[in-house]
Amino acid sequence: MCPCDLLIVLLFSVMFRWVEEDPKEILQSVYECMERTCEKLMQLNIDISNIKAIGVTNQRETTLVWDKETGEPLYNAIVWLDLRTQSTVERLINKTPGRNKNHLRHKTGLPISTYFSAVKLRWLMDNVDEVHKAVVSHHAMFGTVDSWLIWCLTGGKSGGVHCTDVTNASRTMLFNIHTMAWDPELCKYFGIPMEILPRVRSSSEIYGLMKISSCWKSGALSGIPISGCLGDQSAALVGQMCFQDGQAKNTYGTGCFLLRNTGSKPVMSDHGLLTTVAYKLGRDKPACYALEGSVAIAGAVVRWLQDNLGIICSSEELEKLAASVGTSYGCYFVPAFSGLYAPYWEPSARGIICGLTQFTNKRHLAFAALEAVCFQTREILDAMNQDSGIPLTQLQVDGGMTSNKLLMQLQADILCIPVVKPSMPETTALGAAMAAGAAEGVSVWSLNPEDLSDVTSEKFDPQINPEESEFRYARWKKAVEKAMNWETTQPAVNGNGEPSIFSSIPLGFYIIGSMLMLIGAKYITGQD
Repeated sequence: MCPCDLLIVLLFSVMFRWVEEDPKEILQSVYECMERTCEKLMQLNIDISNIKAIGVTNQRETTLVWDKETGEPLYNAIVWLDLRTQSTVERLINKTPGRNKNHLRHKTGLPISTYFSAVKLRWLMDNVDEVHKAVVSHHAMFGTVDSWLIWCLTGGKSGGVHCTDVTNASRTMLFNIHTMAWDPELCKYFGIPMEILPRVRSSSEIYGLMKISSCWKSGALSGIPISGCLGDQSAALVGQMCFQDGQAKNTYGTGCFLLRNTGSKPVMSDHGLLTTVAYKLGRDKPACYALEGSVAIAGAVVRWLQDNLGIICSSEELEKLAASVGTSYGCYFVPAFSGLYAPYWEPSARGIICGLTQFTNKRHLAFAALEAVCFQTREILDAMNQDSGIPLTQLQVDGGMTSNKLLMQLQADILCIPVVKPSMPETTALGAAMAAGAAEGVSVWSLNPEDLSDVTSEKFDPQINPEESEFRYARWKKAVEKAMNWETTQPAVNGNGEPSIFSSIPLGFYIIGSMLMLIGAKYITGQD
């Protein structure tokens, strides 16, 4: 693997439950990353002209709209974690027969949820004037982050390629995973004009050539094909070489995403999992599918402990803090900051910490936070085993949190199966590189099973008995029940169970009205 750089793109919230990213900052971070990588390659006396292809991997559901004439984003990117579309989701579900959130699952493999791109795009069209006007004037382009980057890197408003791959398209709720195309009925359901959608391509083919100004050191990359594109979780599945039916991987990032390869036929879940396109490695190659369990909050809980509570200064400190006590002392943490994703799909859930005693301290909370990531993975794995009928015998893992050895050992203990971590942790980037290198017209990488070499790895075996694991898991499930139905849209009631005056009269009007009545009474009294 060549030297690489990691640049952080800031998430920000302009309102409660809103999560956004600046599209220009995303693009700038890509340019800076390419620039630094080229500098390092030159320092190592590696000729940049030896680079034969470029792959793109990205957050999947994060949604952007931009003007194809000016090249300017029309709003910030709405991130997959964002919850502003809850009322949109409720409105859509209310118009389905039986108020069924799985009404579109037979085509999309997905429930109607704030998670996916279609409802974010619908919100933008309904609430952002610039987006609405651009759609009406036929200037708008929609895409997930991959579409935005490929369009910009291949020329932007001067002939940029507007495309996406099947893995990203399958996360929009506008894509039919059986026909492998945008679905007119789905687009009509959400009120999305099909003309603004990118062209859907395979995950491994030449989409276009890089166009970068010669003023950049990375300008030497101009003319190199962009030939790989995968959503981040699909890229990790490829990078982990899970090409066989039944192989699975779990990525620990901001969220936690467990994908199990189900082969060339989509398997519909009866236990709250998603059916998604895993990859399609070539225009003429068959699509492969996966069952997926998505957890909204994994690594994000570390950030919350650091930024919101201030009990740690780094992720490394969290591991040391938790290891110093070795138990949660009966404390359980359900980090449902954005509701609960798989297998519940319950947006009304909220985070709770329970089982506290006078002896509980920050070390126990740190341990409970790590356990929470593991318990959520256990819930998904149980659902996956039920759907497939074949229990997983080991779990391949990747992502930033896998550097935490205590977390990996806890995961093995709670799953009661070995956890296997590759020595090369950046399997998401590796998967994108493999797809790019294997593309027709590039062909510097063979993805045939007989040509793939074994990857060295570290193995974590369970170290507690299954009875203890089951006891702790049962307590976790009890805590999850307490987190359910916390957020409500029902009107407030008074002590008699009747609607409160505050539910029908805006508080400001109520206070101002009361003040006016008091002033009026004082005035009348003064007249006497």
